[in-house]
Amino acid sequence: MEFRDNEAIYLQIAAFVSENILLGKWPAEQKIPSVRDMAVELEVNPNTVMRAYEFLQVQEVIYNKRGLGLFVAPQGLEKVKAYRKERFIEQDLAGFFRSIYLLDISLEDLQQRYEQFKLEHYTTEKDNENK
Repeated sequence: MEFRDNEAIYLQIAAFVSENILLGKWPAEQKIPSVRDMAVELEVNPNTVMRAYEFLQVQEVIYNKRGLGLFVAPQGLEKVKAYRKERFIEQDLAGFFRSIYLLDISLEDLQQRYEQFKLEHYTTEKDNENK
């Protein structure tokens, strides 16, 4: 994982965990990697991973089963979506709108490119069922 300088590493790790949940790689009630395993995988200090996991526990995305480890919460997917959606709307949407306005990009062109992006990067079982 390549870390960016403009955001705390623990938040980037939390985003990585969240993305795995959003993509369905880690469904509700599935055990996630331990602090130690995640630290080794990402080549970071275990305290940084612990901070990311604590952040996600406060958000009610993951929870601790004493003696067993950390698991995706039953409503973890919905919590991640709500948090990420709000953050995107508050932090990124205005800049996105400004760019499409200044560059005169039509909504139709965006729709077409978005559909192509999904096909190339995020074809899932759910998408295949809808075809």
